[in-house]
Amino acid sequence: MTRNSIALTAWALALAMMSSATADAQSGGASNAPNAPAAPGGAPAPGPMRMPPITLGPDDVRAVPDAPAGFNEKREGIPHGKLEMIEYDSKSVGARRKMLVYTPPEYSPAKKYPVLYLLHGIGGDETEWQRFTQPENILDNLIADGKAVPMILVFPNGRAQKNDRAEGNVFAHFQAFEAFERDLLGDVIPAIESRYATLADREHRALAGLSMGGGQTLNIGLAHPDRFAWIGAFSSAPNTRAPATLVPDPASATKQLKLLWLSCGNKDNLIAISQGLHRYLKEHGVPHVWNVDDNAHDPAEWANNLHHFAQRVFR
Repeated sequence: MTRNSIALTAWALALAMMSSATADAQSGGASNAPNAPAAPGGAPAPGPMRMPPITLGPDDVRAVPDAPAGFNEKREGIPHGKLEMIEYDSKSVGARRKMLVYTPPEYSPAKKYPVLYLLHGIGGDETEWQRFTQPENILDNLIADGKAVPMILVFPNGRAQKNDRAEGNVFAHFQAFEAFERDLLGDVIPAIESRYATLADREHRALAGLSMGGGQTLNIGLAHPDRFAWIGAFSSAPNTRAPATLVPDPASATKQLKLLWLSCGNKDNLIAISQGLHRYLKEHGVPHVWNVDDNAHDPAEWANNLHHFAQRVFR
């Protein structure tokens, strides 16, 4: 379990403190649940909060099978992409920050590539996706099999503050995750599009995340359909805004989004958050994928859904 210890311990402690249902959590608006301390600006602060017990409905089933064995293992005899850690100047944070970047096999500045931005959880950093899911292997294998478009992956640090390390009480830095929207839109994306050969429009820009990063993805991505046409939220955390706030105009969302992917494991105590959003989207006729598999709040969930999400974007 040591692979899980860094980013999952924080949520495991939080989940252990969550108990009986609240009406708000049942509706998917866990951000306003009773006993959740309010943060400045009305945003939810993390900490002890009530969540409903896991209750599965008829919609809470698999949309896709588990990824095949070895899907995220390095395969010999195929071209491999490149991982590199880069730095950029963040005007919004006032610091020089790091992000990990994957370029696909045979990357060439003479070509243009779509970009998928992947956001980590509350206890992670820019290396969490790579440590837990081996996304470079997932993409190498899919591209070699002709199942995914060659793309750039970007792993920024979603904790937008000068000391952005996952140290001490990670919940105390919740507001830094809220502040990340400015960093992503104003600093991260411009830095990537100035350094790499990218297709710099909404149809070629995707956003996805796990846990806290899943909530960030929904909060930022759905608020900026002019920036992102493809959105994936895996095991979204209590920072996720209420469904009606995320999608105030279902008709517009239906028109603008090319893919909205929601997933959560049926053993994840946070599933009510994603269930609530799924119900809202279904009631308002917004197309989306709702995938409930047999995982918990764990890397298997995130790797499996990245495997499937990556095959559908930019098509």
